[in-house]
Amino acid sequence: MAFVLKKKPAMLQIYLLTFVATVQVYSRLLPGSCNFESNTCGYTSDADFTSWALHRDGHFVSVEAVGDEMEGSSGSGIEPKKEVTGILLSPVLEHDEWSCVRLVYQIAESGHLEILQRSERRSFDKPLWSSQAPSDSWVIASVDLQNSSEPFRIVINGRAGPGAGSSVSIFEIHISPGYCLECDFEEAHLCGYNNQWNVNVNWYVGGGGVQLVHNNMPNDHTYHNKTGHFMYVDSSYAKTFKEVAKLVSPMATMAMTGCLSFQYQRSEERGNLFSVFTRNRLGQYQELWRAETENRVDFSRAPGEWIPVQVDLKAPYSVQVVFEVGFNSARGGHIALDDISFSPEFCSAETEPSFDPSIANCDFESGLCLYTQDRATGSSWRRVSVRPNTFRNGDHTTGAGSFLMANSWLGPRSGYVSSVTSPTLAGNTRFCLRFYFSLRGFNQTEQALAVYLLQQGGKREKIWTQAETSRGIWILAEVTFQTSQAAKMVFVSTCRSFWDCGSVALDDISLNLGDCELTGFLSAVPPGHCDFEAGLCGYTQDKDRDSADWQQRRGSTPTSYTGPRGDHTTGLGYYLYIEASPMLPGQSARLLSRPVRGTRGPQCLRFYYHMYGTGTGKLRVVADSAGEEKLLWQRSGEQSIAWLRAQVEYRSQRQHQIVFEATRGSSVRSDIAIDDVMLDSGPCPETEAGAAVENSNEIE
Repeated sequence: MAFVLKKKPAMLQIYLLTFVATVQVYSRLLPGSCNFESNTCGYTSDADFTSWALHRDGHFVSVEAVGDEMEGSSGSGIEPKKEVTGILLSPVLEHDEWSCVRLVYQIAESGHLEILQRSERRSFDKPLWSSQAPSDSWVIASVDLQNSSEPFRIVINGRAGPGAGSSVSIFEIHISPGYCLECDFEEAHLCGYNNQWNVNVNWYVGGGGVQLVHNNMPNDHTYHNKTGHFMYVDSSYAKTFKEVAKLVSPMATMAMTGCLSFQYQRSEERGNLFSVFTRNRLGQYQELWRAETENRVDFSRAPGEWIPVQVDLKAPYSVQVVFEVGFNSARGGHIALDDISFSPEFCSAETEPSFDPSIANCDFESGLCLYTQDRATGSSWRRVSVRPNTFRNGDHTTGAGSFLMANSWLGPRSGYVSSVTSPTLAGNTRFCLRFYFSLRGFNQTEQALAVYLLQQGGKREKIWTQAETSRGIWILAEVTFQTSQAAKMVFVSTCRSFWDCGSVALDDISLNLGDCELTGFLSAVPPGHCDFEAGLCGYTQDKDRDSADWQQRRGSTPTSYTGPRGDHTTGLGYYLYIEASPMLPGQSARLLSRPVRGTRGPQCLRFYYHMYGTGTGKLRVVADSAGEEKLLWQRSGEQSIAWLRAQVEYRSQRQHQIVFEATRGSSVRSDIAIDDVMLDSGPCPETEAGAAVENSNEIE
């Protein structure tokens, strides 16, 4: 069946403006680019999936839903559809410098499109970008490719939904040197920049020997002639006060820190305001730069002269750059823009480097890191460790390491305040703080744990206080806060009396730049990792060789005195476990990973397991390659009431699957759980040698 794309006159708003542009692209394209005019330029379909079809009449490739061929069909001519997946692989590429992939695509009806990067030394493809938003026209995606010292392939995963007419199509793939933020506006796709439509004022393409509105537009900056292109906005149709035109870059797919440069030009009329902002995924704006106002104009520059601008960009997360022009009347003149570029180096050597928030990270395995205590002002937090046991929970990092504890009822006093203070944080900066805490004993007060900002001069501002009542589990806390000046974080636990207190524990403090919601975008679960919060991450039940299934659960398991009380990831999330009650002794449940490509180098598998209960059976991890199994790790019997970390390094040059096999023990108190599975290429990090620990095992 011939596939016909829906092409409405609207297409992309910015595409309407590009009919005046001359496409001058192919001399600057890198290998891996393709317009699918007569062939696929070395791109091939993965034989294990549906093939991408080349449509020579429309110059695109696509995968589309197909009808099920089944007996007893309705005969209506509209047969049931099923979802299909096609994998398109680029030829082997070698890009030593930073480059930008621009994909012109369409998702019709329902579907999913993903771009990944594959290298030989990694078992999993690295996700770069994805979308499942349907459209009625071609859409542009821009994806940054970091410079790589090793060959790689681009993997395009297209999945067409089951609905009638569902398809995923690719019209062009452009790979050009440089960053996706950069643009000289000489190409028809305008580097993915988009004009946010306004009724009266908009950004247009200028140059190319044609002027859409005015004949007094300047030469472009790139070629210094009338045939080159630039973007401009004019006030001719402005009708209301401060009408605004916005030109928006594609959303960066990586953190952007460095120097943003561009050229702009203003007409003699000064009734306009030209500003540059960043906009994050939450829609929050931050001003980077603003042109001089009317009464502060640099008269040394002639009207119509291109003016260079450089501004430092410090974005630890994905952002868009927004060029915004506001007019207060139809006589506000015009603004022209050209040659946007980016450098990973700051504009000036005197620019202060971005603050490194990792100085406030600490897992307390080797001490207090850069945290300090003032023992003169009250009782101290104590660094303790707990060996795996069936009564007391261990630390969050490994289950057998170190953490901080305050307000233990074994303490010398019945009422006191314990404070531990971080190193100094930068001022005028937004941070995301994450840490784990655990309430123990009979603590009933909201003052069990609070976090303050301590500013110069001693002023304290509370930024977080605990409100959980769960006991005996490690709970993740997240807080976004803003410093107005240099400040320190202070973790404070207050104990008023013996009967109020019990104890509180603290572990795994981490600090990032930006909102917690934003840092989550860049720290999303990578391939090979699964925390089971949103499903099984591609893991499947082995229906052929087991007697039960792994189950997703949050909170305690149904049977008392076995299983975890909460997950390892957040304390309040999900984990996988086997419910021993309906199983017979010796029966097993097997969980299979998606296929893992073999590599010549080592692989590192890390995960957390929970084996608590007097009847606990056995947990095995094996690598299965075409039915041939290799034992990687094994534990039998009751291990601890805490989540324990396992780490195993192995090698396999053949494609294989990781199998978690849990076997029920002698009684129903045999629930076994796993969480936070991580499979990475390369050797496992060395386990730190246990340093001398204060009061080791004191609470046992």
